[in-house]
Order: sequence, then C-alpha cells, then structure tokens
Amino acid sequence: PPARPTVRNLAAICHCGQGRPRYLASFFPSSGASHFRRRGSAINRLESWYSLCCSGQVAHSSSQILCCARQAWHQALSQFCVDEFSVMTVPYLCCEAKGDARWMCFNSELPNPNYYPVPDYTAPKVPLEPGFTFNPYAC
Repeated sequence: PPARPTVRNLAAICHCGQGRPRYLASFFPSSGASHFRRRGSAINRLESWYSLCCSGQVAHSSSQILCCARQAWHQALSQFCVDEFSVMTVPYLCCEAKGDARWMCFNSELPNPNYYPVPDYTAPKVPLEPGFTFNPYAC
C-alpha cells in the first residue's frame, strides 16, 4: 500500500508522480488477477488525485496540499476497501480493520514510504479519476 502523506514525503508525492507505476488493464492477465486489478486501480486513483492536490488548482499552500493529499489517501483506500468487499473473495487484510487501526495497517510495512520514483520509468498517461473533492474546511 502507499504511505500516508506526510511533511517528509509530500515533495516526492508532488514532484515524482510520473516516476511511480501506473497499472493499465493491459498490465494484468485476462483472468485470475482481479485482486491485483483492484489494487492497481486504487493506485491509479490515488496518483490521479495526488496530481489534483499538487497542481495548485484545489489547494494552494503547502499545508493545504498536504491536507488534500491526506484526504485523497483516505478516500482512495476507503474506495479500495469498498471494492474489496464487493466481491466474493477474502478482502485485503487492512480493509478488515476498523477506524484508526485500518489506517495504521495501510501505513505499515511500506515498500516505498518516501514515494521515490522508479529509475528510468515514466508513467503512462491515465485519465483523471472522478470522485474526489478536496474539503479545505476539514484541514
């Protein structure tokens, strides 16, 4: 799972987004990988929403950008859990946790907590994912 946005990783979230993987439908086998497709969709959604937060269109100060990124993180992972529970398989472990325990689970054992880009990788263009609205009053 992606790390929770923090003051320490916000610059990388905003400036290295095109260097982190995106998961197009062609990336996955045609059958037997629906759980990986849901994970890839969650990453694509989150990266899309991060780009909105970092663009200056919805949030202007660094504290607002961080707040926006945190809201995007929560909403993208919440949607991932909704998607996980909508199928007849065992849901991702963190989705079974409730409240703060869910967010602590998602923010543990992270492969890339600093959001570093993958060397020599440029993400393919993916459309902006609908469904996210930044609430500046929730900061």
